[in-house]
Amino acid sequence: MADSVHNTHHQKRPHAIFIAYPLQGHVIPSVHLAIKLASRGFKITFINTHSIHHQTSKAQPDSGSDPFAYVRESSRLDIDYTTVSDGLPVEFDRSLNHDQFMASLLHVFSAHAEEVVGKVVKSSADTTPVTCIIADTFFVWPSKIAKKFGLLYVSFWTEPALVFTLYYHLDLLRKNGHFACQDVREDTIDYVPGVRAIEPKDMMSFLQETDTTSVCHHIIFNAFKDARGAHFHLCNTVQEIEAETISALQAKTPFYAIGPIFPSKFNKNIVATSLWSESDCTQWLNTRPQGSVLYVSFGSYAHVSKKDLLEIANGLHLSKVNFVWVLRSDIVSSNDTEPLPAGFREQVKDRAIIIPWCSQKAVLTHPAIGGFLTHCGWNSTLESIWCSVPMLCFPLLTDQFTNRKLVVDDWKIGINLCDQRAVGKEEVSEKINRLMDGKSRDEYRKAVVKVKKTLEDALTPNGSSEKNMDSFIQALKAKM
Repeated sequence: MADSVHNTHHQKRPHAIFIAYPLQGHVIPSVHLAIKLASRGFKITFINTHSIHHQTSKAQPDSGSDPFAYVRESSRLDIDYTTVSDGLPVEFDRSLNHDQFMASLLHVFSAHAEEVVGKVVKSSADTTPVTCIIADTFFVWPSKIAKKFGLLYVSFWTEPALVFTLYYHLDLLRKNGHFACQDVREDTIDYVPGVRAIEPKDMMSFLQETDTTSVCHHIIFNAFKDARGAHFHLCNTVQEIEAETISALQAKTPFYAIGPIFPSKFNKNIVATSLWSESDCTQWLNTRPQGSVLYVSFGSYAHVSKKDLLEIANGLHLSKVNFVWVLRSDIVSSNDTEPLPAGFREQVKDRAIIIPWCSQKAVLTHPAIGGFLTHCGWNSTLESIWCSVPMLCFPLLTDQFTNRKLVVDDWKIGINLCDQRAVGKEEVSEKINRLMDGKSRDEYRKAVVKVKKTLEDALTPNGSSEKNMDSFIQALKAKM
């Protein structure tokens, strides 16, 4: 009898409803994780918001109404695709009205998510019943909705384990006076399990703020309360580069490092994930010497102040280095579409190309690229390491300050753009030159090649990330 129960248990295929957080930096690894799980035999129902779907199909008109259609046909993967409202009209400017957008994700989105989960659960009951929800840790509702429908909840964390653990231990930071109290302490934090020591300036921007009543703070508090109800945590990092932090977390909760989550062919995106149409600068890069070009991009979402942007532009001008600058039209604000200094484009046109958006992987893999001036988003950091490109770090918000600490202090594969709060053009120019030429460049290059090797090893059949993925799937099936 036990045997026959055991056998039917193993015939059940996991069916995951996967809900991606509606920001580009979260959608990208979610799409690739969904494909990875589908290639391991999962049935996936992938849910995007109407707004993200609208933006990606506008940016890549040939992607059609279903971005997964190609992988479904070419690789025979079982992925359904549907979209849901985030509670706001599709045309609403989420970048300009950030707080309203976040408030909608905090208060309204769960009702829409619950409705769509209910429909999928009902419609698949007779074919491949839904077994779990995989949702971004930053959502405030997954464990409640999973419980309601009797599903397992897998929390997907798209940032490093260090960032997860600091949020997870907010109560400790509070208790010790490093967060959310009258006189916040400014000394080193050395009591968080699995974290050797960290300076307050290296914590996420939300943990450095004195006003903790913002909508983002509410999201973080609620999301991490909810995350304690997750059956499993998957994290887009690698065991070996955050070993102590991960083992401390594993003592508390089932936590699996399964990164870096990239498509199987690194710079061939077979699913449209870009929110803007991409300019191709390959031909221009082909005309430049190897390692001579600095790639500059501050990601898909955060804004740069006008003052800092002008100093960075003037620093680039002073540095005399070749550069590709991805300058989103809303980088300062949707209301200021030409934030560069007057005459700047003309002055640098012989050694620079300035474009609104590009395929970052295509640029980073180009041999002409020698450095990356980055906001230190986690996807950008992992991609830069994968392409052996050292970084010049200019974090803007959230996890980017903590990612910079990993890049500059722990792995020594990059430089801080400015040591003080204020950005100055001379310092920008000097740092660019330090990263891009001579002896120090070779040191950073060597260091980043070493970390890249660790990432590559993790993804080999016997590597830590592949093994962790296997044990996660086994544990999930056992709980089904």
